[in-house]
Amino acid sequence: MSGDGLVVRVRAGLGYLTKVQSRSIANISRKAGNGLIDITSRANLQIRGIKPERHMEVLEYLDSVCLIDRHVFHERTRNIVFQPFWEEGDLTYQTADALYSALLGPDTPDLPGKFGFAIDTGRHSLLRGTSADIRFERAGSAIVVRADGAVTGASVATPEEAAKVAIELARWFLGSGGAPNGRGRMARHICSGAKMPSRFLSQEMPSAAISVPIPGTTPLGSLVALEFGQITHKVMMELSRLSQIRLTPWRMLLLEGIKSAPDLPGLIHDANDPRLRIDVCTGAPGCLQGKSATRDLARDLAPHLSQGQRLHISGCAKGCAHPRPAALTLTATAENTFDLIRNGRAGDSPAETGLSPDDIKKALQNAP
Repeated sequence: MSGDGLVVRVRAGLGYLTKVQSRSIANISRKAGNGLIDITSRANLQIRGIKPERHMEVLEYLDSVCLIDRHVFHERTRNIVFQPFWEEGDLTYQTADALYSALLGPDTPDLPGKFGFAIDTGRHSLLRGTSADIRFERAGSAIVVRADGAVTGASVATPEEAAKVAIELARWFLGSGGAPNGRGRMARHICSGAKMPSRFLSQEMPSAAISVPIPGTTPLGSLVALEFGQITHKVMMELSRLSQIRLTPWRMLLLEGIKSAPDLPGLIHDANDPRLRIDVCTGAPGCLQGKSATRDLARDLAPHLSQGQRLHISGCAKGCAHPRPAALTLTATAENTFDLIRNGRAGDSPAETGLSPDDIKKALQNAP
C-alpha cells in the first residue's frame, strides 16, 4: 500500500515484454489504477494506484498473459536483474534459464525479500552499479559467481554449474548469519568480515568503472529513457503497438527493432538531458513516508544542474531511489523543505538544513 493505492510489482522474465503483455499492463493501469507505471532500478515494473477491491482482478489479468508465478515463494525468490542486450541462446539467456530452474527446486533457500541476483554476462560488465547480492560475471569464456562486496568469485564452465554454485553461495549466506531475523544483504555481510568458502576466493575480478548506456540506437533497437523512471498508460499503449519491450535497470526501455524511438510525453532521447542526472523517488502524496512532493521539484531543478552534476532527491530519509551515497542529496523534512547532504545517503548528517526550492537553486550554483 502506498499513498496513491496499492503498488503491484511485475517481474517480467528476462525483463522482456511482448506487445500483448505491455498492452495488458497499460490496460490494467488505466482500468484499475491511476494510469502511472514505474520502472525500478532492478528493471521491474510497478503499476501504481491500484484500488484494493480490484487487486485480485489485476492478478488474474496479469496471470492471463503469463506475468506472475504460480506460487508466492517462486515470485519472491525470482529476484533477478539481467543485462538487457541478450540474444536468444547466448550466455545470458542460458544462465538465466539455469538459474530459474535452480530457484524452482525443492531445496531452494528461503532468502530475504530484497536478496537478488544479477546476470551480468555480456561482453562488458554493465550491472556493477545495480543492486544485487550474487553476481554472475565473465572472465574470458568462464562464468564467475561472485558475492556482492567481494573482489573474488568462483569460476565455472557452464551456466548449469554457475546456477548450482550460486545456490551454494546463498546457503552459505544464510548459514553464516547473513540474515538475522530474516533480513540482510550480502555486501554488508562481507564487509563485516564473514569468511567465504575457499572456492569463492579462486578467481579475482578486476574492478570496473560503473557504466550506464545512454539513450540512442543499439544493435537490438532503440534505447529510450523515462522521465524519473515513470511512464503513463497512454505512452505504454503507444509503445506496445510498435515493438516488444525490454526493461532495463537504468530506468530505460529498449524498443526491439526500432531505429528511432517516437517522440512521446515523458520519453527522453537526448543523453545530455539534465533530468537523466537526477534520481528521485515517488515522494508525497504517492508515498506514505514522503514528507514533500519530489518530482515537480526535480523538473524545476533540472535546468539548474551544471554539466556533470548529479542529484538525488528523496521524500524521506530512507533514500529508496538511490540507496548508495550520492554527491548531492536532498532529503525532505517537511513540505517544500529539504536538507542537503554532500557525499552521503538520504539519512546522513546534512551540510545545510531547512532549504526551500529557491534556497536549493542557490546551493546548486555553489556546489561542485
